[in-house]
Amino acid sequence: MEKFGNITLYNDDCMNVMKTFKDKQFDLALVDPPYGIGANKMTLGNGKRKIYRGAEDWDRQPPPKEYFDELIRVSKNQIVWGANHFISRMPFDSSCWIFWDKGTGENDFADGELAWTSFDTTVRKFFKSWVGANAKEKYEADRIHPTQKPIALYKWLLKNYAKEGDTILDTHFGSLSIGIACHDLKFDLTAIELDKDYYEAGKKRLIEHQMQLTIF
Repeated sequence: MEKFGNITLYNDDCMNVMKTFKDKQFDLALVDPPYGIGANKMTLGNGKRKIYRGAEDWDRQPPPKEYFDELIRVSKNQIVWGANHFISRMPFDSSCWIFWDKGTGENDFADGELAWTSFDTTVRKFFKSWVGANAKEKYEADRIHPTQKPIALYKWLLKNYAKEGDTILDTHFGSLSIGIACHDLKFDLTAIELDKDYYEAGKKRLIEHQMQLTIF
């Protein structure tokens, strides 16, 4: 475990770490687990050829049902990206799905991604183009993970589904975009990443962001 201000990081299996947490310890679990679609082997899209992919089979299958049971035990509310790929493992139906419109245009790529939530509200959409020059924002131009999500998306989620003082959990932090969003918005985050290389790359990205803000 390492702490960087309001951010606590674990380089470990999330199932092992979650066992140490109390019931409903976190206000919101905001997670992006493997979808089980082989993203680590994809060669198309935003620079996927250039990105370190970690363990060869990390996206071979989504987490087991036991993962979702534990996630719901330790958190009061949940937002789970990619749940349309493993809906049979989700604990209950949801009226509040989130659609991230990626602005991919007319091609064979998906128009966006879906997240299941535990909130009893309506479907919401967030637009953020994630192709070409539109994706090259500060701290995001160089992708370090093939399924990296924009910081702006996490900030939107936190502003709309968390409140001041809430504690946040992420079990598969990957590029740690959520860490930068939580740092900027002053949310306490506990984030876990199993892959050592992704852990170090995400940690480096967070530290550089914190240092840049300190300088300026």
